[in-house]
Amino acid sequence: MPGVPAGLSSPWQPHMDEEVGRFEQFLRSLGMDLLVVLKIAAILFAAWFVERLIYFGLRRAYKRSKEQGREEMTRYRFFRNGVRTLMVILALIAIIYVIPSLRALAFTFFAGAGILAVVIGFAAQKALSDIISGVFIVAFKPFRVGDMIQAGETGVFGVVEDINLRHTTILTFEHRRLVIPNSILSEDRIVNSSIRDESTCEFIEFELALHADVNRAMALMQQQALLHPDRIASPTTTNMEDPNEPITVRLVRINEGAITLRMYVWAKDPVTARRMHYDLNHAVLEVFLQQGIPFAMPIRRIVQTDHTRPAPGHAPVPQ
Repeated sequence: MPGVPAGLSSPWQPHMDEEVGRFEQFLRSLGMDLLVVLKIAAILFAAWFVERLIYFGLRRAYKRSKEQGREEMTRYRFFRNGVRTLMVILALIAIIYVIPSLRALAFTFFAGAGILAVVIGFAAQKALSDIISGVFIVAFKPFRVGDMIQAGETGVFGVVEDINLRHTTILTFEHRRLVIPNSILSEDRIVNSSIRDESTCEFIEFELALHADVNRAMALMQQQALLHPDRIASPTTTNMEDPNEPITVRLVRINEGAITLRMYVWAKDPVTARRMHYDLNHAVLEVFLQQGIPFAMPIRRIVQTDHTRPAPGHAPVPQ
């Protein structure tokens, strides 16, 4: 050591020897030595290296594919997440086998394989169901990464952001990520707005008073819809649309004190259709107020009973 004469030891040497001794004693208490630590480091490096190698292979195959659509992206994301999970499990098993104390504990557990199998099977039942459902989703493709879907009868709309072994992540309009287990998605009703054609027919409704000029209101609604820049021509005419009209408006309901007008307007995708819906709500409201088109007002009937008066046929109660 520089600055230390030959035959003399460094003043820090006793402290270093003491720390090394403590570390070796700690390893021996765990049933480990320096060789075992090196094996653990080698296992972690090998798992990381293999995972990176497979990851770059999958990414290269995805970039070389002729059609880099949503189906290819879905398969790529699913297999990438699956490989990562598999390498973590294999590395954990290898580390348990390398450490003598953990290996003996594992053999003790496996000695009672009957009870352990029941416990593990019961605990992993939900996880296994999610994994199998994830494989079915990737195989049968009810939705893909990037699709606009609604999960369930009253579920929120959102864009599928990722699919892994356990769950699917959906990015909502509020920029929040909704995490749903794959087993729930495989059993629930899915509304997919992007699986074939993203063109969306948006229903825009207004409730007007019974005495409103219906024809005038319909004409004003059509005029505002035709002026919107996101409106597109109908790619296909639905059963409720009039093929002779660029914008169809129908009287769909007559309620107590109100009529409901529905306008059918097309947009290029669900997000644009939703934004157009909000714009037309504002535009039609303003033009109705300017033209004096009355909106429906809620009707409330209040029945008041005077309990101080005697009922017919009954004498008053004496005070």
